[in-house]
Amino acid sequence: MKTLYENIHQEIIDQCREGNQKAQFQLYKLYYKPMYSVCMRIINQPAEAEDVMQEAFLNAFRNMESYKNEVSFGAWLKRIVINRSLDHLKKKRVKLEEISEKTAQIPDYQMELKEVNMEAIKNAIQQLPDGYRVVLSLYLIEGYDHEEISEILGISNSNSRTQYLRAKNKLRELLKDKEIYSYN
Repeated sequence: MKTLYENIHQEIIDQCREGNQKAQFQLYKLYYKPMYSVCMRIINQPAEAEDVMQEAFLNAFRNMESYKNEVSFGAWLKRIVINRSLDHLKKKRVKLEEISEKTAQIPDYQMELKEVNMEAIKNAIQQLPDGYRVVLSLYLIEGYDHEEISEILGISNSNSRTQYLRAKNKLRELLKDKEIYSYN
């Protein structure tokens, strides 16, 4: 038997299950900023991210009975937001680059961070091709491993790893002029 997760907002969640619109708005206010950030990291277009996030909330509110308190409500909602964001990209036909299993390993250069300029890093991530940005975001920011990413995106584990390595290399290239890395 799975252990039930105790949410700090359980009362609001229970009211949402009963269809209480005020409770739904309260829950929306509690979670919309982090969920919008998740959408933006995947979709990279503010208006589209806003639309997808709102669709994800509507989907969550319509399916509250499927939330079984096995994980935090935020984790459950985040999974819905990620799935909706990826569905949106698929509709736009964002193609994740198929990579041959025989592709040579991309060297992972040793580097040291000279100076952290978070704005430069965020801007560089936004410039990545969609496929690279999605894998990088899911791995580094959302905390998924390559096996989970491969299941979510419908690609092989090695494709996920290679996309991630290529994203890191592209980031290095984009950040090289910013002088925040020194290579060893």
